[in-house]
This record gives sequence, structure tokens and C-alpha cells, in this order.
Amino acid sequence: MKRFLTPSDIGDLRQALNEAAEVKRNPFGYQHLGRNKTAVLIFFNSSLRTRLSTQKAATNLGMNVIVLDINKDGWKLETEFGVIMDGDKPEHIREAVPVIGQYCDIIAVRSFAKFEDKEEDYSERLLNQFIGFSGRPVISMESATRHPLQAFADLITIEEYRKKSRPKVVLTWAPHPKALPQAVPNSFVEWMKAADVELTVTHPEGYELAPEFMEGIHVEYNQDRAFRDADFIYAKNWASFSEYGKVLSTDRSWTVDERKMALTNHAKFMHCLPVRRNMVVSDGVIDSPDSIVIQEAANRVVSAQTVLKRMLEALE
Repeated sequence: MKRFLTPSDIGDLRQALNEAAEVKRNPFGYQHLGRNKTAVLIFFNSSLRTRLSTQKAATNLGMNVIVLDINKDGWKLETEFGVIMDGDKPEHIREAVPVIGQYCDIIAVRSFAKFEDKEEDYSERLLNQFIGFSGRPVISMESATRHPLQAFADLITIEEYRKKSRPKVVLTWAPHPKALPQAVPNSFVEWMKAADVELTVTHPEGYELAPEFMEGIHVEYNQDRAFRDADFIYAKNWASFSEYGKVLSTDRSWTVDERKMALTNHAKFMHCLPVRRNMVVSDGVIDSPDSIVIQEAANRVVSAQTVLKRMLEALE
């Protein structure tokens, strides 16, 4: 495996889930794969779960890990071509990325949407420059449009807690004071489409995700109707795609609370974290026995370790 951005990169999902279960049972059983190998984790944006879980996953596999916060530890990078570099960016990505590739065996990159230009964000130019110039396998630790390690962890969690062969999974928009990227909901939809679940997406009008992700997906604009008989509720805010990057609503009636969860089939509550309590979700829901957000976060190690294991095996 040379890159990890989408479900197709990992291949057969059933096989990947079985492998993830084995990794979780035996987290230190594959350290021979990472011995004398180095992973560089590059952060253009802040992180808690992604940094810790990916670093832990690499360490479990016996790898050396270098963490680089570009904004604190490196030169500002110029990413445009054909420009006169007379500003505040002393290094070009065309040299920086191949140099990073010389120091490691696998590269992982985290960079958010800037919400300045939809085409720029959805072209994934920065991530593709790492893929094209590094000469190394590349993992997306979240990009402008996708967060595959989170979505894989979400699927692992659903697999562990499902009580029926084809559960009803609901992705619900929730209010938030800031404009957040579409990466998490995009990837969640993409991975659930590839899995054997009944997926419904619910949000206010104007918050439709990019058509490339939503083909064939049932959208329900009435949140109560969407929640009925659900087995899993996944709450997440995202900014508008059609009015790109804008906050169109902070309607608190979309907050996931006890009344709405009572409409479900004793659904498990999920969220990628961090979460704004009593805006995205009530205290009563996230603190309830049906909340599995901590278990979901723990599975971030499992998803990252399964992906790294696959990449290390391909290097042998």
C-alpha cells in the first residue's frame, strides 16, 4: 500500500476489519516490521488524538517516530510554482518534501481546509505534493476533504458494537460556533457507503455535502424522522459546501439530546472529538452508558496501526 486516503486504498473492508481486530488483540506482535524504520508525522494543524494515536501505533510496530509541527519547527513553505520567493516563505515544498523523504520510510500528513478557495481545497494539492515528491508511502492524517484514519476507526467501532448484521447508522449535523471542514463527514459517508450499513444523513437545508460523496445516500432533512430506529448516531458539525466555508445556522434545536436519542433503537452515540458540550451534544447523552466516544477514540490507534502495518509489509 503506497497511500492511504480512501477505502479503496485499503482494499477489502472485511479483510481490513479482521486485520484490525487481530492488531487490537496483539498490538505488539508485529514489531519486527517496524524495526529500523522511521515514520515522520507532519502537522500543518493542531491535533490531540491524531498525533498521539498515530505515534502510539507506530511505536507499537517498533518504528522510530519523528513529529514535525511545520508552524513551530520548520520553515514556512511556499507551495505555489513559478513565483518569485521574495516574501516570508524561504523554502519551497518541491525541495522540502523530497528531503523529508530521505529521512524516513513512511510519511503521514495533517492539513485542514483553508476555506479560501473550494477548488484549491478539493484538489488536495498539498497532500498530492507529498505523494508526488516524497518517494515514500503517504498517510493522510486528515486533509482538506477527508479524514480516513478517523473513518476507519469509526467503522471498527461500529463493527464492535453492532447488534444486527446491517445496522442503521445516522450522520447528523449539529450546531457549532465556528466553520468546520467537511473532511470528517465526507470520509464517514465514504466509508459507510463501502460498509454493510443502512446510512442516513440529516442536516438543515444548505448543508449538503459535496455530490461526489453523496451519490446514492438517503438525506433526511427532518432530524427526528432520521433518528427513528437508528442503531448508531454520529454527530458532527460541518460548514456549508454550496456557500463554501460559511456558517448558515447555529440552530440549537439540532443539538443531540436525550429526547432525540429516545427515538432511536437504544443507539450508541459517536463523535470524533473534540466536542462542544451542550451545543453539539447534551451532557446527558455524551455521559450516558450509550456513549462510545472514548472507545471510538481508542480505536484511532488500531486504525493507524493497521494502515502502518500494511505499508510496512509492502516495504519488505
